[in-house]
Amino acid sequence: MQNLPTNTTPTVSVIIPTHNRLPTLKIAIASVLEQTFPVLDIIVIDDGSTDETASWLQQQLAPVRSIQQANHGVSHARNRGIEIARGDWIAFLDSDDSWHTNKLDKQISALTRAPASRFCHCDEIWIRNGKRVNPKHKHRKYGGEIFEHCLPLCAISPSAAVIHRQVFEDVGLFDESLPACEDYDLWLRICAHEPVTYIDEHLLSKTGGHDDQLSSRFPIMDQFRLHALAKLLRGNTLDKHQYSLAKNTFLSKWQIVINGAYKHGNDELAQRLVIDYADLTDPALI
Repeated sequence: MQNLPTNTTPTVSVIIPTHNRLPTLKIAIASVLEQTFPVLDIIVIDDGSTDETASWLQQQLAPVRSIQQANHGVSHARNRGIEIARGDWIAFLDSDDSWHTNKLDKQISALTRAPASRFCHCDEIWIRNGKRVNPKHKHRKYGGEIFEHCLPLCAISPSAAVIHRQVFEDVGLFDESLPACEDYDLWLRICAHEPVTYIDEHLLSKTGGHDDQLSSRFPIMDQFRLHALAKLLRGNTLDKHQYSLAKNTFLSKWQIVINGAYKHGNDELAQRLVIDYADLTDPALI
């Protein structure tokens, strides 16, 4: 991999998808405007909000740019932001999260010191229902070759990621067919071939406990992770070791989801998973 150009000042576009979260959206945007590293633009994709988001955004000045669209989901919103972003670097921020003032400064400095790196993320503070909580050991963050750490669950928060736009040209955008775990899917595709720079500092606050969170709508999140893993396994892009790790993770998750579906009377889901992934689970083919 060739080093990225270092003779120009890095330019960063921030992409914020939002849906009916105007109070926290204001905080998120303010946290970007307060960065010690100035951004080129802040692209807010209003994904079908029915509150006052649209009218408020129309009153905002540069560097805030806003697009209103029908509700198509977070992946579509992020992808649209990537397509119109002007910066060489793309930073994501969920509309219910906020950055600490030196986040981008720290990340761009780290990327400048590692000119071959095209991906940087950082640690975060978790806020649930207004209170700080400690993440579990399984949520620990890593840097370097982290593909193995990305297999069990989402190992990188979108709001922590700064990615060079060339990466999307290489691996593609967010999978819009996934209603959840779209970030898990993208990180797997990237980290299978891309080392990441990690800053072991709390540079953002990530909030949760909202009624509209995807984890509340989709209690069996692993069904979407199975989809992402199956794409990788069928795509012939992994080396032998990566394929083995991904296959083992897939089979483990597949069995757990099927057992859980049968246990809770969701025979339709269980049977669909058997049919959809027969090529990856047939004992004669494993």
